[in-house]
Formats: sequence, C-alpha cells, structure tokens
Amino acid sequence: MRLKDFYMYRSLSKLLICTLAMLSPVMGLAADPIVIRFSHVAAPDTPKGQGALLFQKKVEEQLAGVVKVEVYPNSSLYGDKEEIKALQDGKVEMLAVALAKLGSYSPKLKLFDLPFLFNSQAALDRFQSKPTGQQLLLSMEKQNIAGLAYWHNGMKQLSAQKPLREPEDIRGLKIRIQDSDVLESQFQLLGATPVKMPFNKVSQALTDGTINASENPWTNLYSKHLHEQQRYITESNHGSLDYMLITNASFWRQIPFNVRIKLETILGEVTYEVNRQADAQNQKDRAKIVSAGGNEIITLTNEQRQHWQTAMQPVWQHFENQIGQDLIKAAQYANEAP
Repeated sequence: MRLKDFYMYRSLSKLLICTLAMLSPVMGLAADPIVIRFSHVAAPDTPKGQGALLFQKKVEEQLAGVVKVEVYPNSSLYGDKEEIKALQDGKVEMLAVALAKLGSYSPKLKLFDLPFLFNSQAALDRFQSKPTGQQLLLSMEKQNIAGLAYWHNGMKQLSAQKPLREPEDIRGLKIRIQDSDVLESQFQLLGATPVKMPFNKVSQALTDGTINASENPWTNLYSKHLHEQQRYITESNHGSLDYMLITNASFWRQIPFNVRIKLETILGEVTYEVNRQADAQNQKDRAKIVSAGGNEIITLTNEQRQHWQTAMQPVWQHFENQIGQDLIKAAQYANEAP
C-alpha cells in the first residue's frame, strides 16, 4: 500500500469510528438503555398524565433500546412533598411540577401565581414562548434542576359548599392550596384560611372537613370527582395550574449529545400536543360536570370580577421585589393580543 493510500485509509477509519461512536446510542449499541423515571401526582387521564404517556410512547417508537421511560402516576412513587427532593437526589429523572411549587427554588417563578395576572391561557402561552419566559426554565440550575418545557393544565376555578360571588364570600373558609407563599398570601388577604396540602389528600380532606373549599382546573375537579364534594363552582379563571417539566440537571447533561437532542425534539412534539389538548379537555370536563346536574356553575359579572381583582391586587405589590417589576410588566404585555 502506498503511503498516501495508507494515510487516507487511516483517516477514513478514524472518521468511521467517530461516526459510529456518535451514533451507537441511537443505534442501540449501548449495553443498557438510559432509564427515565417520570413521576407525577395526577391521574393518567389528565393533561399531565396524557403527556407523560405520550412521551413514553414516542421514546419507545424513536429510541427503543436506547432510552426507556417509566411512568408513575397518582403519586405512586413520590407525592407532592417528596418528588422534587427525589429528583435532586437522582431517585427520579423527570417530573411535571406545578409552577406554584417552584417559587422557593427561584423567586422569579412566583410570577405565575400572581392572581389575575394573565387574562387567558393563550396569554400565558404567549409569555412562556417568548425569550423572557424561556429564560425562566434555566432559573433553578444552581439547585440541580433543569426546566425543559411548560405544560398547561388549565385556568383555576374556585369551588366550595357555598356560593362564592364576592370576595367576602370566601371569608372564614378553609381552602386547599399548593405549597406557595403567593397563594397563601392571596387567600389570607381575603380572610380565608389557606391549607397547604398534597393534591392526593384533597378528596379525603373535603370529606372529613379539614378543608371546605379548593381551587382547580376543570380537569382536576372532574378526574378526582371533587365536583361531587363541592356543590358550587365559581368560574373565576383567577390563575392557572401550569406545570414545568423538569429534570435532574446533572443527569440531563450526562446524556450523549445526539440522544439528548432527540429527546428534546420529542419533548417539543409532546409539549405542543399537551398544550393543544389541555383547553379542549377542560371544556369537555366542564361540560360533563354541567351535564351531571349536581353543581351550580357561577359566572362572575364584570363588576364582580373587578371586585376580586381589586381585593387581591396588594399581593402583587407584596411580591414585586422578589419577582421583579420588569418581569411582571413583560407578563402583562402578553395579555395584549399580537
């Protein structure tokens, strides 16, 4: 073999080896698949539950033998209080966590709990898709948490065993909230007693009287039969129950680059589908609750809605320094249709 041919052969061999090394995870040459344990607290038929299953399905179709997704719904692996610590410790690899639970890890994320900040789910989606909203996904990396996407679940409605038409109607009630200082502050301001509680405890708490009011999207009300325990539902749309899809940052960085890019592509497809279906599912579940005939759905007048907004407005000022005035203004700007 001529020297020139030898060097050409060696160069081509190196190129082939490098290419195979890059492609081997996707081609299934790795000895063991990468396991992603996806834990969540909701039912499989909710937007979050459906999103987790769709992610599992697409990974199986496109990365079989390379990545394996295990889904654990209904707090079957970890509950509300334990799941984030489990993620940080590497006991699970993926969660879809309510944004309300993340304010203690990044104060800027308390933005999403401000009452009556977004006038619709579409406005919230516009904000989250802009650079300002996308940057917030990276706000917890010092805590070994990486945000991957925002998943919608729906706007929140107030429910109780008495009609809630004016802010003073909620005074004295014990309302279940997520673990959020902003939510705690807004209901204390109204004279209610906020009770921080995992979602899987809500039904029993309504039964035994630990709480007598709650705030949930239609999907949660219907999937957990909470509407059967609370006759009155006020269609307040005072906030949203959105999730951030998060992963252990160290784990995510260790995934081979080409596999990680493929996973991110799949997550983009799943996120689009989850958010597309979330509004439709909320409307379907609302219709099911109405057709069941056991509830009174209260539609607020413009004047009544303004009363609620005015009563909760001091919460904005209280948390403005933690969140940042510029961030709040950027969120408000998203309410203006493009």
